[in-house]
Amino acid sequence: MEKNENIEFLNYIYQNAEMGVIGIDNIDNNIDNKDLEKVIEEQRADYEKIMEETLEIFKKYGREKTDLNAMAKMSSKMMSKWKLAKDSTSQAIAKMMIEGSNKGIIEITEKINAYQDKDEEIKNLANKLLEIEQKNLENLKKFL
Repeated sequence: MEKNENIEFLNYIYQNAEMGVIGIDNIDNNIDNKDLEKVIEEQRADYEKIMEETLEIFKKYGREKTDLNAMAKMSSKMMSKWKLAKDSTSQAIAKMMIEGSNKGIIEITEKINAYQDKDEEIKNLANKLLEIEQKNLENLKKFL
């Protein structure tokens, strides 16, 4: 079957948001600052909304998402545990989340640039994810 670039891009968007949720799940039991907890809960809701919207577009294409690599999930979990064992302050958690958002901003920007002439709905969703990552970054800075 021929690879569909729109499906690849959708998978990327879904998996990027899913990694955000996984990252949050890996740290949420360690957050003791209510303000930080609120910011991170909002991030989780934003990622889940992106995932839902991505699944709706997959339906339009009659396709299904590709699951995240189990190794990527495990790697994220282990890295979070290791970092939290060293420092689980609100500042350290905010820094971890900022690093994840920075990585997300770089990667989604590269993907948006590479998929210039594709499905407008998918590009809009990718730009929405980019805006979420940028907002996350700004909202977390005050915890550093």
